[in-house]
Amino acid sequence: MKKRFIYLAMLSSCLLLDSCAPKGGSAEGQTASLSITNTEPSNSTACEIKYGNVTFTRAINGADSLVTLKENGVLEFRCGAKKDFFCDPNDGKLSNNTAPLLLAKVDNTQPFTITAKVTPGFTATGTYNAADLFVFSNDTLWQKFAFEQDERGRNRIVTVRTNGTSDDNNHEEVTAASVYLKISSDSRTIASYYSLDKKEWQLVRLYKNYYPKELWVGLCNQCPMEDGSISLFEDVTLEQNSVEDFRSGD
Repeated sequence: MKKRFIYLAMLSSCLLLDSCAPKGGSAEGQTASLSITNTEPSNSTACEIKYGNVTFTRAINGADSLVTLKENGVLEFRCGAKKDFFCDPNDGKLSNNTAPLLLAKVDNTQPFTITAKVTPGFTATGTYNAADLFVFSNDTLWQKFAFEQDERGRNRIVTVRTNGTSDDNNHEEVTAASVYLKISSDSRTIASYYSLDKKEWQLVRLYKNYYPKELWVGLCNQCPMEDGSISLFEDVTLEQNSVEDFRSGD
């Protein structure tokens, strides 16, 4: 009688464990699968905008209707009033995901490098006006790399890394009207660089590439405080390789 009781107790425990496990695989297996799965951004629309060797296929916040390729080969990117991308780390009052983004898909299991020359629409009162490069998974998982006007009217290199909420990092002040920005990944590490001449690169930020295997990179124009702005993008390239030296950016 005692042995029968023990057997029934063991059988009941096994049935309970089986009922708690997700169907089609273990809980651990499903978590691992979810961590590398990504789809097209849910708030984006399809587009086909070719510039240089890049074809942008998704647009967020109407970005495809806000870009114009000029006769001199410059991509003009307009932005409306009070548009930004930021996830406030405190009470959420400053959160804003209305800035237009133009995106191209990359295979994040392989190396990639996106580069662009940017000329933001800076004005005397345009605090936080900026032209950005973006790495984008969804509204709460992304990084932007910006040439941005700060609170004192100075133009700075800025990075904002967002995982749930955003940090905000002001880097060097740059007096030139234009800079080259570059984001590069070898699939394990992702880094951001800027240059004044596209020859000597300065490392700005480096961290582990924890993004999903399907990822989006692209361009953004932001105007959080004013009634709108125009930024210019040139020499935009997207390559399936990474920098060789993550410190120098070469």
